[in-house]
Amino acid sequence: MRTDRLSATFAALADPTRRAILARLASGEASVMELAKPFDISQPAISRHLRVLEQAGLIVRSRKAQSRPCRLEGTPLKEIVEWAERYRHFWEQSFDRLGEYLVELQRQEKKHGRKKK
Repeated sequence: MRTDRLSATFAALADPTRRAILARLASGEASVMELAKPFDISQPAISRHLRVLEQAGLIVRSRKAQSRPCRLEGTPLKEIVEWAERYRHFWEQSFDRLGEYLVELQRQEKKHGRKKK
């Protein structure tokens, strides 16, 4: 079910370490050791983060000899963009109304001779 997948994706993205891992993988495939290097946490902790990312479908791990390189899987991120896109109209209208309100406030200030601070 798509909602469950979105929930898993958002839950995985809620952690800053996992977001940093994804940011690193956006530049290309990396081994678990390469991914663990910038973090001051244990390898088992990194493995747990990778497992969450993998279960959410955000990364794919393959086998190359003894290593298990990871790569970014973009489909769940695309689904988040599609989900968020549904709310674009709401935000655009809100910003338009805010802009109109600010223009009206400026008109009133000029009409009443108030100066800007």
